[in-house]
Amino acid sequence: MKALISLIIAFLLLGQFQSTGADTPEHTRQLNGHGGPVNCVSISPDGKQVISGSLDYTVMLWDIDKSRPKSTKRFLEHRGAVSDVRFLPSGTEAVSSGDDGTVYLWDVKAHKLLHRFVGHQAKVVSMDITPDGRMLASASWDGTVRLWDLSSRNALHEIKIHEQTVHSVLLSADGKTAYSGGYDGKIRSWDTHTGDLINVIHEHGWPINIMRWFSNQILFGTSNGDVQLLNVESASISKILIPHQKPVLGLAVSDKHGLIASGGIDGVIRVWDTQDWSVIGETEGIPGPVWALALTADGKGIYFGSLDDDVKYWEISASDDTNWSKGHKQRRFQVKAGLPPGELQFARKCSVCHSLNPGVTNRAGPTLYRIIGRKAGSLPEYPYSMGLIQSDLVWNEETLDELFAKGPNHVVPGSKMPLQKIPNAEKRAALIDFLINQ
Repeated sequence: MKALISLIIAFLLLGQFQSTGADTPEHTRQLNGHGGPVNCVSISPDGKQVISGSLDYTVMLWDIDKSRPKSTKRFLEHRGAVSDVRFLPSGTEAVSSGDDGTVYLWDVKAHKLLHRFVGHQAKVVSMDITPDGRMLASASWDGTVRLWDLSSRNALHEIKIHEQTVHSVLLSADGKTAYSGGYDGKIRSWDTHTGDLINVIHEHGWPINIMRWFSNQILFGTSNGDVQLLNVESASISKILIPHQKPVLGLAVSDKHGLIASGGIDGVIRVWDTQDWSVIGETEGIPGPVWALALTADGKGIYFGSLDDDVKYWEISASDDTNWSKGHKQRRFQVKAGLPPGELQFARKCSVCHSLNPGVTNRAGPTLYRIIGRKAGSLPEYPYSMGLIQSDLVWNEETLDELFAKGPNHVVPGSKMPLQKIPNAEKRAALIDFLINQ
């Protein structure tokens, strides 16, 4: 009998062990809560918090200091997709930017918006902050870099690169020089005191997508998949790393641990130990592009964003067999065929921002469940623009047809809905008929 009892206990313990064993670091440290693909992620200086931005128009703050991370705040003030997030050196404040052309300053301790930096005329895709936390630089698709005083919250300079888009910006440690990289493949240096051009320090030939500082050198990733280190003083390439097969959109560095990580549209993340330039980690098969990367404070893991609605965690390993496709479903906006006409239009035009569920789904836009007959701006749980809240608009066949024929800002000036037109009358009718039946 004792032997039988011992055997039963052993089986129970084995079952318990197996069930908890399924909770891998990748599973337990994943950050779930966004309602759209995660575009950017940053880890606080003390390594205890993460801030992330998404296509769902929101910035989320996370506590990762526990065995099970949790969301502590969801900021709703953005009026477009979020492109970049950064903690300030103090760790008590952070900044974010995105499609609405605005830079937001947050108090992450008090969970409130402190200031909006306004001036850019297009999406702001990159930011950098001096180590003393006094100066902020922002780069935009409007072809400019803007410099801001974080103490007085005043604008310092507008640096006009040229007519093509600027993708990335860095500030020197002493705050005297700004570096820009963009579509024309050139990295330029600028005097932050005067806003004047100093020099073109590198011409790559392919668009510069992203730049990061590493050991006083500029690490940059390009549209042809290159990952290279630029010695600023000599204006020469000091290291060429293994290229990606497709454009590089994500870079992360750790001077403390001597690590460099890169991520690309090819769904690959690669990590180098810069002491001997060996590849100490590589994971592939991530569905969709990797466009957000952040190394953890201990240098053992990476938080990253891709097409899914969560911030994933990867424990760095040289031979990684993680099945990143497990649980992944093709995004509805990726569907090109195989659905009835109205449902296809919803999938391709609406589903990235809206759901058809009756409850809150953390999407960029409100649910379209039973939208016919609903007064615009009337769902209590969604932060509408004042244009919609103050309008007398009721959604019906006529108003929805006008919305997709003429565009949101024509129907409701000041709407934060992105420009989304369906010129074809038959396709508009199919979409509206689909929504009527939801």
